[in-house]
Formats: sequence, C-alpha cells, structure tokens
Amino acid sequence: MSASSVRGAWMRMLRWSVVFILPLLAVIALLSAIVLNLVHPLLLNWADRDLDERALLLGQAMVDPVQVAIRTGEPAGLTSRLNALTQDQRLMAVAVCDSHRQLFAWSQTYPVTLGCAGDVSRDLGKQGQNRELEAHVSQVALPLSASPNADMARMVVVHSRHAAWRRGEQTQRYVIWVFAALGLCLAAMLLLMANWSWRYWVSGVRRILHEDHVAQGQQRTAPEIEPLLPDLRRLLRSVHEDRRILKDTTIEWRPETLKLLLREHLFGDEMIVVSNREPYIHQRQADGSIRVERPASGLVTAVEPVMRACSGIWVAHGSGSADADVVDARSRIQVPPQSHDGVPEPGAYTLRRVWLSPQEEQGYYFGFANEGLWPLCHIAHERPVFRDSDWMQYQAVNAKFADAVVAEARSPNPVILVQDYHFALLPKLLRERLPQATILTFWHIPWPNAESFGICPWGRHIIEGLLGSTILGFHTRYHCQNFLESVDRFMESRISREDDSVIFQGQRTKVRDYPISIHWTPPPDNAQALKMQARSAVRLRHGLPSEHKLGIGVDRLDYTKGIVERLLAVEHLLETRPEWVGRFTFIQIAAPTRSTLDAYKRLEASVREHAARINDRFAQVAPGSPPPIILLIEHHDSRSVTEHYRAADLAMVTSLHDGMNLVAKEFVAARDTEDGGLILSRFAGAASELYEALVVNPYHIGQTTDALHRALTMSRAEQQERMRAMRQRLVDFNIYRWAGRMLLDAADERQRIRVHNRIVQVASPAPKRFHMPRRHNLDESGARQRRA
Repeated sequence: MSASSVRGAWMRMLRWSVVFILPLLAVIALLSAIVLNLVHPLLLNWADRDLDERALLLGQAMVDPVQVAIRTGEPAGLTSRLNALTQDQRLMAVAVCDSHRQLFAWSQTYPVTLGCAGDVSRDLGKQGQNRELEAHVSQVALPLSASPNADMARMVVVHSRHAAWRRGEQTQRYVIWVFAALGLCLAAMLLLMANWSWRYWVSGVRRILHEDHVAQGQQRTAPEIEPLLPDLRRLLRSVHEDRRILKDTTIEWRPETLKLLLREHLFGDEMIVVSNREPYIHQRQADGSIRVERPASGLVTAVEPVMRACSGIWVAHGSGSADADVVDARSRIQVPPQSHDGVPEPGAYTLRRVWLSPQEEQGYYFGFANEGLWPLCHIAHERPVFRDSDWMQYQAVNAKFADAVVAEARSPNPVILVQDYHFALLPKLLRERLPQATILTFWHIPWPNAESFGICPWGRHIIEGLLGSTILGFHTRYHCQNFLESVDRFMESRISREDDSVIFQGQRTKVRDYPISIHWTPPPDNAQALKMQARSAVRLRHGLPSEHKLGIGVDRLDYTKGIVERLLAVEHLLETRPEWVGRFTFIQIAAPTRSTLDAYKRLEASVREHAARINDRFAQVAPGSPPPIILLIEHHDSRSVTEHYRAADLAMVTSLHDGMNLVAKEFVAARDTEDGGLILSRFAGAASELYEALVVNPYHIGQTTDALHRALTMSRAEQQERMRAMRQRLVDFNIYRWAGRMLLDAADERQRIRVHNRIVQVASPAPKRFHMPRRHNLDESGARQRRA
C-alpha cells in the first residue's frame, strides 16, 4: 500500500473518528451540567451544616461569659466579646438573648430592631444587596446554670457564606476539569481503538486476500471478520475476474504471446502433457509403408497447439500399428513429423509413448473409461457398466503412466498437464512421488451431479485422485459446481465456496472453469476463391449439382453426439417441406471409435439403417435426385474436414450432452467468407459462447427441423452478422487464451509456493533436499516386443 493511500485511509478514519467523538463530547457536557446542578445544592447543604457545627462550637465556648453577664446583669463585657467575634469575616453578626427571648447583648452589626425571634437573614438582606444569599443564621441554646432544668439563653450567629461559596466554586471547577479530562481520555482512547481496529481489520482482510492461511491451515480468520468472508471473497473473485477479462480482451493471444508469457512466468520450468490419445499415430499400410495420422480428437485439437508453443514432453498411449517401429530406445519420437524435404516443422516437441497390453487396453480404456465413466458423465441414456476387473486395469494403467511421467521428469517441480477422464487417479499418484510438481488436470467431458456420480462404485477413489491436482479445470462453471457438490457429499474435506477450492489432507485444489477453444488462423486473402474451390470439389466428388444446398456434420461415431437425432431432423424437414427434396443433402462425417464396444456397434448399425431408410424413402419420392443423406463412416484428415466446412451452407452440432464440442468452433473458424449457418445443441458447452448460433434442443425434432429451414433460407446479411460475431469471439477466446489462463494460474500458484518455501527455509536450519528418482527406461521390453 502506497504512502498516499495510507494517508488517505488515515484521514478517512480520522474524519469518522471525529464524527463519533463529537456526540461523545456532547453527551459528556450534558452529563457534567446535570452533575453540577445536582452537586450545587448538595454543597450548600454541606456548607450550612458546617456553619451550624461552627456556631455550636462557638456557643460552647461562650457559655461561661454569657452566664456571668446575665447573672450580673452587665452586658458591656459580653458586647465587647461579641464585637471581637465579628472581626472574623466569616461572622456577620452575633447576638445573645436571655431566657425571656429578649436581647441582652449584641454586636454592632446586629440590628436591634430584629430582636430574637425575627428572620435575621431576611432583615440583613434588606439592609444590603442580595445579602439573603450571603447569610446563614444559626441559633444555639446556652444553659444559664449547671442544673438540668436551668433556663436557657440563646445565641444567634449570622454566618457569611462567601467561604462556603468559594469551596463550592472550587469543587465545581474540579468537577468540570474531571469531566473535561475524562472526555479527552475517552476521545484519545476512541482514536487509538479506531486506529487499532482499522489496522486489525486491514491485516485480517489482507490475510483473506492472500489466502495463504486458508491454503496452509496455519491461521484462523478473526471471528469479527468471518461474517464478511463470503462477501469479501466474492468481491475479490469479481475483481480478479474483471481484471482477467480486461487482460484477456486487451491481449492478442497467439503462439508468440503464449511463448512470451511462458518465458516471463514459467521460464526454465519443465512442461509435461499426459493424455491417452497421442497427437500423431503411425500406421502400417498394406504395402509396408508407414503413414502418419492426426486423429480427429477435440483433445488433440486443443492441446497440440499448446505443445507447439511451449515445447516439452507429451506422454501418451502408443496405439498405432507402427508406433513402436519409429521410436528410439526410450520410446520417444520428435513430432510433428518432418516435411517432405526433411525439414522439421516449427514447434517440435517430444512424444513419449507408453505401451499397453491388450488386457490393459480392454479393461482400462474400453472398459472402465468408456463403458463406465463416459456414460456416467454424459446424460445420453446409456447405462454405465462397472466391472472389478476393469477397475483393476484402470488402476494399473494410471500407475504405469505415473512411472513414465516420473521417469521423464528432469526437475523436482515440473508443470504437468493431465488430460481427461482416463487419468482420474494419476494426479494423486504424481503428487505422492513429485510433491513439488504443479499438476493441472483438465476434465474434457461433463461432470455429473452428485446423485448421478454416486452410481460409480469407486467414486471416492476417483475424487481423491483428482484432488491431487493443484488446479482442476472444467469447461463450464456448471460442471465445477457439480464436482464441488460431489466432493461435499462423498469426501471429508473443507470446501471454500467463495474461491471454489477444496482442502483435502492438507492439499489445496483450485477448481476453475476454462472454456476450451481452437487454434485461430487469420483468413487468407483468397478466401472467396478457396470457398468456391471447396464447393466445386466436394459437390463434384459426391455427384451433387453446383447450386445444391449442403449441410455438414463432423463427429466421432458416439451416442452422445446426437447423430441419429439430426438424421431424423433432416427426414422431418424433407417430409414437412417437400420443396427441399432433391435440393438439400446432409453429409455426415463419422469417425469410427471404440468399435469393439456393443453400444458403439449398435449405434453404427442404427446410423447406417436410418441413413439407408431415409435415402430409400425419398428416392421413391424423387427418383434420380441426389440422396438426402451422405454417410461417411471413416477417418478424415484436417484438410478434408476443412474443405467440407467451406463447401457446406450450414453445420449441425446436435450433441445430446457435451463438455464443449469444438466442431462448432472449427466450422465458424473455417468460414473465412463470413457466411453460413450453425445449428447448435443447447446441451453443448459451446452454446454458452456462440450465442449467435441457432440453438436447439436436439431431442425436439420439430425444433431442429425449423432451425434447419431457417438456416437454409436465412439472408446473407443475417448470416454475415451472426458469423462475424462468432468469429470475433473465437479471435478473442482462442486456444492460446485457454492455455494461457491455465498456465498463468499455475505460475501464480508456483510463485506462492516458492515464497512459502523460502519462508520455511529461513525458519529451518537444515531443509531437506529433493532426490530425483533413478531414471530408467520403462517399457523398453514392451517396445522391443512390439517391434518383433
């Protein structure tokens, strides 16, 4: 905090203190006035009582002279004595009356006309100015003999109250000074307490903002601040989000930007990516040659550009038929592959392949991951299957990948990006062996609600494994909340809803949403020519007229993608709007996947059956016309897919449940001419970003049909308006922003840990040193077996 801000805060605190002090001083002044009004008559009563006691003492001293004077009848001597007494300024007048209440002797200041029974003080007041306020009369009875029944004389003593008044005034001044001092003391105490309270609250809020005490569990928040924790953290999160959005929207995210970010925040830090699917597959062809394939996977599409920008090591399952033939002795290969002239492509990184036996692949991948977790996390009405044998293989494969990552790690604290649901146990295994590592786990599929997740027999182990992560990412905020609810239901942990973090067994895991995106390429100068070339090539390849309307769908052949539903929507369009029969064809590219599983076999048969039935039906309606459905169940490379994107007039993404679905973003990115229509399922995460798409409920066939007709008849101006907005969003929120956000959060966490470790090192005279595990060549025998 700067000096000016501290000074400003102090002045604000001083003004607020004055606001509180002024009423306090007013209350003290009122109390002092009340006390003085009560004390004044009390002091006068005390003074009169003292004067009466003094008169009694004076009378006792004058008994003998009065007895002698009255007995002898000579008042002269007594009068001289009385005059002598009035020399004292405290006595105004003195008189002696005999037993018959007649004046016998009196001082010169005593008026004779008053006698013994008059109101002496009032009469004296008539002679002077306000003397009734200055005089007090005391009458003392004096015995004239020693006999108990002797007659009584009376001495009248008129006292001056000046001395009593002086004591009263001194007492009042003392009371005033006491209250004034009390007010000053209270004001000073209030200022000190306000200053202390301000500093105490500032330090408490700083601890909340730093959040280190929450992460380490070493301190507790003050009870006075705890009621404000939700609001403070909510405000802090809002400020951070605003700053992050501002920063994201002012930075042009490109590979160079990401490299600069990594150089600034993660310079020298090792980067490791772990995934089941490898970014490049080497397949043996029938003629013995080796062909390199890039799988059609959203995960590979998202992460591979990050590795190009960051370099590092990618650990993945070697599933290609020729994968083992092209790696070195440590199962490594540099990717991307070299171009035809032998020059490596820019941004090369290392691919480390892990070999799995058929039993391991069947149990871990096809069994637990895709028959269990995949349908569990997708609301696609496919019953999940959980087997003990699959769970054992899932554990074993996660442990094997942990061995590979540890073997590849060159430092004790690498940055490890664990990708997807195949490795739910891996973060915990890595945390146990690389405790200083920064582990970022990204869950690429939805996370179900807690009740649905409870179906999994080993749900607690899944959650415990994921809580080994430093940061756990999901596509949407909704999935984050589902995960936190699952943790709350099944785990003994502490959840901070204010900052979405989980503290489990002393380890804090931040749960964040990172909407994934794609690599953005600026449109080429000849975009219109490329579009026309693609339209002609695709229509010629499939035997379609040049002006034929074309729709495209690109998916893996998976029951979550809603392929059957979109085919039914096309059928319903041609049924309800026959003008499109022979004028519109929908091409469905469906890459085969998990073909050994019964659910996927049934899906492929159903898709083929629906496509054939629809084509046969409308071939009878319009003989010789182009087929309404062209089904391509085969793998297509990125160049072919992009060509179909450019050639189509619209794209359909009708996922029944999806984490993000990058096909929608890829189609928008390929529309360099800023035209075309996108029909997007509301159950895909991309629908929360691509607002301008025609969002539909894929279960409602009629609604999807209406969207199809609207996309086919939409004016070019409306198409361009929608497409420009979606393309601009992809420019701002591309794959490098997704990776940059995660890596920036990782860098912040690493910096916090470094500061904490420095504090520990200063406090500890002999810190422990990290010993890297002995590196060894894992799976070399497996690689040799694959080569054989």
